[in-house]
Amino acid sequence: MDHSVNRREFIGTAAGMAAGMVLPEAVRGAGIGERDIRLGIIGVGGRGQHLLGMMLRQQGAQVPAVCDIVPQRADQAAEIVAKGRGKRSETYTKGPEDYLRMLQRDDLDAVVVATPMQLHAAMSVAAMRAGKHVLSEVAAACTLEECWDLVRAVEETGKTYMLSENCCYVRECLMLKNMIERGLFGKITYAECAYVHDCRVLSFNPDGSLAWRGRLHVDFIGNLYPTHSIGPIAQSMGINRTDRFASLVAFMNRPEGHAKYAAERFGKDHPSSKIKWQAGDSCNALIRTEHGAVVDIRYDTSSPRPVVSTTHYLIQGTKGVYVFDGQRIYIEGRSKANTWEQSLRYLEEFEHPLWKQWGKEAGDSGLVGGDYMTTRAFIEALRAGTKAPIDVYDAVVWSSLMPLTAASIRAGGQPQAFPDFMKGATTRKSS
Repeated sequence: MDHSVNRREFIGTAAGMAAGMVLPEAVRGAGIGERDIRLGIIGVGGRGQHLLGMMLRQQGAQVPAVCDIVPQRADQAAEIVAKGRGKRSETYTKGPEDYLRMLQRDDLDAVVVATPMQLHAAMSVAAMRAGKHVLSEVAAACTLEECWDLVRAVEETGKTYMLSENCCYVRECLMLKNMIERGLFGKITYAECAYVHDCRVLSFNPDGSLAWRGRLHVDFIGNLYPTHSIGPIAQSMGINRTDRFASLVAFMNRPEGHAKYAAERFGKDHPSSKIKWQAGDSCNALIRTEHGAVVDIRYDTSSPRPVVSTTHYLIQGTKGVYVFDGQRIYIEGRSKANTWEQSLRYLEEFEHPLWKQWGKEAGDSGLVGGDYMTTRAFIEALRAGTKAPIDVYDAVVWSSLMPLTAASIRAGGQPQAFPDFMKGATTRKSS
């Protein structure tokens, strides 16, 4: 059975069904408090099972239901829950729309969406309109229409939505955010970020058919996976708090990497070697903020490159500069003149409060503790009834890089304005 085809056909259907769902009464209210939080997981492949494990590490988190189009995966997840909580989850495996049946349960407070990226927005909207809070894997959406659908769903239902962007919780990224907020770098004028990770092996199933990552490179162009790179930079620059992204320009080179890989792995006569790839190997964009800072962002998952770090971050301020993947830092007045320092020497002094609070539990829980921190932040927001630290406005601004870079590329590099997703939204405090 070609599950990728079923998933693609379902994208439009899910959005329509979600829009027609009846909004339950009393979906708004105070936090959950100290009682058990009841979660459903949509999509329990490798990533979904990992997030399930993170949730089971959270005190008082129960998982009554899991859903996947592959029954064996759902059964595996249900057994993981049985070992961790003593009771097996109910499974929903009757095709790509069965998660809608799961959402009708009245014993779920929230759902985790861990399906292929093309489905995140429709499933998240459906969950919120069914009265459930949402933790969504990245990116939040693939189109501007989906971004607006998410904003409307949050504003109309009052449900908590959080993007599960684990890079924002990496220990050093949070240290940098803390240092910036305490003024060590002065005014931020420029940043670089990138997601450069050879993912060609993940673009294909073992038989050579396209996996969801490969399908992205056929159906879309532009920066196809923006949030790992832009998330920590946006948070450090105060985007959606003290500044906002105003516009971007983007360019893309020609597609070479996937075609070469397919021919070498599956043979030149294999159907995968005859695919017409749309997305170029590298997408490069420049973002201008409303207050005049500039961000240089790159995406490339098609080129051969040994892994040192899949992400790159650089922050330049009027008092200093920081480079993540080289662990280098320079601060005027503190560093030796014109001499790089190791950034980790500042960790003890500027450890972020979240790592002081949860660092021992996080350990090396995936992405050097970022996965535990993300799931913990979601649970804490639900208990307190507060907005998620990476809320829907962050999620759609970061995710909108995908359609905006595509639009700029198609227009020959012409500037594209960021929608004002927060127009009319209540003022938010820095988080």
